[in-house]
Amino acid sequence: MRRENQSSVSEFLLLGLPIWQEQQGLFFALFLGIYLTTVVLGYLLILLLIRLDSHLHSPMYFFLSHLTFTDTTFSSVTVPKILMNVQTQHLSISYEGCISQTYFFTLFADLDSFLITSVAYDRYVAICHPLHYTTIMSQSLCKTLVAGSWVIACACALLHTLLLARLSFCADDTIPHFFCDLAAVLKLSCSDTSINQLINFTAGLTAIMLPFLCILVSYGHIGVTILRVPSINGICKALSTCGSHLSLVTLFYGAIIGLYFLPSSSNTNDKNIIASMIYNTPMLNPFIYSLRNKEMKGALRKLLSKKTYSSN
Repeated sequence: MRRENQSSVSEFLLLGLPIWQEQQGLFFALFLGIYLTTVVLGYLLILLLIRLDSHLHSPMYFFLSHLTFTDTTFSSVTVPKILMNVQTQHLSISYEGCISQTYFFTLFADLDSFLITSVAYDRYVAICHPLHYTTIMSQSLCKTLVAGSWVIACACALLHTLLLARLSFCADDTIPHFFCDLAAVLKLSCSDTSINQLINFTAGLTAIMLPFLCILVSYGHIGVTILRVPSINGICKALSTCGSHLSLVTLFYGAIIGLYFLPSSSNTNDKNIIASMIYNTPMLNPFIYSLRNKEMKGALRKLLSKKTYSSN
């Protein structure tokens, strides 16, 4: 549908992933298998374990359950469209679809950032103030942190979307990406995007860099606390408690900061797409949450033993 006085473009063309045509069938099967495995068997299993096991009814797993839901929806914003494009070779996306994808992508990316920061704060309190953990990390505080994350993420996504919808798009409608990346879409506009660029920078500092700095401060305090009592037991316990979260922080923020905040002139479009895949399709996260988490693995063994016992 053409939008008069706003855009002369009714759809955009997504160039997609840098895949040779003869390899598209293989990549479709690979992506579909990974997506179904991580979303259906990974994320849903984690939510089920947290729901059923009373030992996982703690603030950390409360945040983890919301983070799991966010990752599930975050992956679903782009992966189904990628699969459809690879299978059908229909690379276009409607103007309205592109705007909608930008909104939900921004929403869940920002929400992921805030929830990861909440987990870091939880780990900081657990290690640095263990005697006051239950008092500080009360149920009301946990709910407030999650609700606040949703409100701020929704506000940022809505602001980006409204500013994007006011722009005009002319002849060039090709997006050199596999989804409607906000920065890539803005480059296609024939309107003045200075306000959009300013808001992007400000929102990026608020939703990405500020939470990242909070995480660094939290782990700085954790490191200092561990060094005060330098025991092998303490170090091993801290690593088992924070290891999975640190892996998640490295993957998520490393890709985003390298792509958007520290762009290199030597970066090719293919490198940018690969970096985007790391944080845009968080398919490794279920394995990071579970395989490096003793409590999660214990809950899974308990669930499987109950199933085995009931079947016998």
